[in-house]
Amino acid sequence: MGRSKKRQRGGKTENARDDTPIERTGMNNERFSAYYKAQKIIPDEEWGSFMDALRRPLPTTFRITGSREIAHTLGATIQKTYVPLLDNVVFEGETIPPPTQIPWYPDGLAWQFNVSKKVLRKSPEFKKFHSFLVHETEVGNISRQEAVSMLPPLFMDVQPHHKVIDMCAAPGSKTAQLLEALHANDTATSTSIPPGLLIANDADSRRSHLLIHQSARLPSPAFMVTNLDASIYPVLKLPSFPNDNRRAVKKTPSQLLFDRILCDVPCSGDGTLRKNLGIWKRWQPMDGNGLHGLQGRILQRAMRMLASDGRIVYSTCSLNPVENEAVVAAALNLNPEFELVDVSEQFPQLIRRSGLTTWSPTVDRTVNTSFNSYDVYIQSLPEDKRSDVKLMETHWPPGNTETLHLERCMRIYPHLQDTGGFFVAVFERKTKYRTSNNAQAPKRTAQDADPSNGISETKKLKVDTDTLVQEPEHECTATPSVDTVMMDVHAASTLEGKGQSTERPPDVGSAVSWEQNALADPSFKEMPFTFLAPNDPALLACIKQLNLTTSFPSSNVLVRNPAGEPVRSFYLTNSLVKSIIQANDYTRMRLMASGTKVVTKQEAARGMDAQYRVLGEGLPVVLPYIKSEVIMSADFGALKALLQNYYPLCASFGDPFRSEIEAKGPGSHIVRFLAETSVDTTLSRDLVLPLWKSNVSISLMIDKRAKSALSLRLFGEDLTVAAREQSKKKDLAGP
Repeated sequence: MGRSKKRQRGGKTENARDDTPIERTGMNNERFSAYYKAQKIIPDEEWGSFMDALRRPLPTTFRITGSREIAHTLGATIQKTYVPLLDNVVFEGETIPPPTQIPWYPDGLAWQFNVSKKVLRKSPEFKKFHSFLVHETEVGNISRQEAVSMLPPLFMDVQPHHKVIDMCAAPGSKTAQLLEALHANDTATSTSIPPGLLIANDADSRRSHLLIHQSARLPSPAFMVTNLDASIYPVLKLPSFPNDNRRAVKKTPSQLLFDRILCDVPCSGDGTLRKNLGIWKRWQPMDGNGLHGLQGRILQRAMRMLASDGRIVYSTCSLNPVENEAVVAAALNLNPEFELVDVSEQFPQLIRRSGLTTWSPTVDRTVNTSFNSYDVYIQSLPEDKRSDVKLMETHWPPGNTETLHLERCMRIYPHLQDTGGFFVAVFERKTKYRTSNNAQAPKRTAQDADPSNGISETKKLKVDTDTLVQEPEHECTATPSVDTVMMDVHAASTLEGKGQSTERPPDVGSAVSWEQNALADPSFKEMPFTFLAPNDPALLACIKQLNLTTSFPSSNVLVRNPAGEPVRSFYLTNSLVKSIIQANDYTRMRLMASGTKVVTKQEAARGMDAQYRVLGEGLPVVLPYIKSEVIMSADFGALKALLQNYYPLCASFGDPFRSEIEAKGPGSHIVRFLAETSVDTTLSRDLVLPLWKSNVSISLMIDKRAKSALSLRLFGEDLTVAAREQSKKKDLAGP
């Protein structure tokens, strides 16, 4: 993820797209060309096509969300309706190509098209397609996402049982992909409750709220959002369980270790030149140099949070080897139990280049790349200036690049498949370091600790201790000495030589003293997370009123208000999320959101019982627990009437739906619209939606945007009341 002038430590940086008009002749930066020619990132004969690609506008790309029930329906709609509609469109004498599928993306669920804003605004065919995309994006069925940005989650191979963390998650497009993978077992009409977990973290509180908004499009009981510095992400505890023999005596918590970790770290972002045009003017090579240390700290923190058989994906939208291969090499040398995974055979239609094995960092803004090693550079400086040097030895290639297999890294260049620039590296532990007990950190051999691995022992210690015991700058302070406990063997032995104790506790996977709880963070203002007792009267009333089965996980329902009372909204989590919340101080982990909102409570008039209703976004989660006999059935005509009117009278519908709805009492109800084909459209699969019934009328309980998207999908036009009102306003306003 690129950065702007305001940098955030340990999380994504602000990266607003720069659409400032710039002439093609202005798309040039001599320092950029000089630096990357010196790095030999591409063959000389490709330099012209590489630069030409950078100067062309980036195609519009989007992804159909894979775990929603309409994913394949939407794909078929685009393929059968919009591709033929947009084929051979001529605009101002030029033939405009229709959308095409991105060849390497699984199941054909990613698309791209390359048209100007002028065509989208004025071509009737593309205007209609654009309206379709906007409405589906608003309701979360389509995600606008750069093609290369889709890659890291694909290489993570997330399964529903995995514990996953996205360490620098905002704005959330990759997080959405990870959620979809976690929900791979979702059915056509309902959302599963996966046993795994996804934590989306970002250091910026505003961007963390953006993650919450984005995740609402794919509600998940297995989802959490935290607001922490990724480079010092604290140890999270899990409670001890009865069958945990290792902790049977101690009864102490264990550390939460992750099966999959995504480190899409803050970067200089020069791979986004095609959309962030301001980079042409402001690019300078020291940006990458300055971010190298932070990127390394985030990656090494991830290595200490990974389960023994887990996987880490490290990625940037930068072309700079100092932010890419240099960070990877330093992390591998400091953590020799890890290796790069060869994924060159995966997604064969993706054109990629191997990682670099040599590079030449610049020591100043003038692109001085003449120093072939850190030692040569240091020796060139006056002695009184050497202590001021901000560059580290890890900025340069280590002496053992061949053994690190840096060629297994992936580089994506704009001229290869008309994309942005990107970098991806995949890490796993070497087989001999994988253990059956994930809570126990793998031990290293004396051979692994040998300083001949490419970094001098003195410099290695400096980097390692900087990484592991650096004072946190985030307002949330990590548990003291947690990372110190997890130091490398070789670093510990060096400290021992300096007279410092290196005694290790028996379990390096947990904090030094679980009894010494960290103080709560008083600056954190989010509401607490309180789980209701399964026999809470309000919860029991809700279950009865909504006709939920006994299998409904009532012990995993939480509320969010200062008193912890069931006042308004009920959230649902899975058991793993609940155990994490209960084992940790939510202010210390700066927990912003957890689970998904499924039910809301509406107070009734005096003397009457409160009414509960299932939320539209929560219905897929709750649906498997609603008694089948209370779900009504209706035909396509009823659905059309509900889209065209806010509150149609019950008497206006035909039987048998009319008789069934009139027999129901006021409140929340569920209706299944049966798949059928009519003269003007096809409902290819059953559609289950929530209704609210008053005394004599009913209303479809989904928001206006969802209604418009559904109407466009089914009828090719927006038939809703809101659309008609908007059309009238435009007519009254005149041309």
